[in-house]
Amino acid sequence: MALAEFEKKERRLVILRLLAEDTDYRAPSSLIERGLEMYALSTSRDNLHTELFWLKEQGLVTLDEIATVYVVTLTQRGLDVTKGLATVPGVKRPGPGA
Repeated sequence: MALAEFEKKERRLVILRLLAEDTDYRAPSSLIERGLEMYALSTSRDNLHTELFWLKEQGLVTLDEIATVYVVTLTQRGLDVTKGLATVPGVKRPGPGA
């Protein structure tokens, strides 16, 4: 598997984890973009939006568009993925004790 594919799976898990850390399980896409930078997983805004829509298609997040920003909300299924209680092909599975 190519490094780019590993990064994509890792980036998706980190997005879900960033949302899980928020008290109301939601954040604007601009804040998620900064969070990804902290984990050395920077990506273009266009690619981030593509990933967010992919996560939405999998039922892991919901999206609300406000002007040029998306407000991203974690679903119960997305939270289960961050805890390792559910798996989704294309999202890195968290390690034990996650």
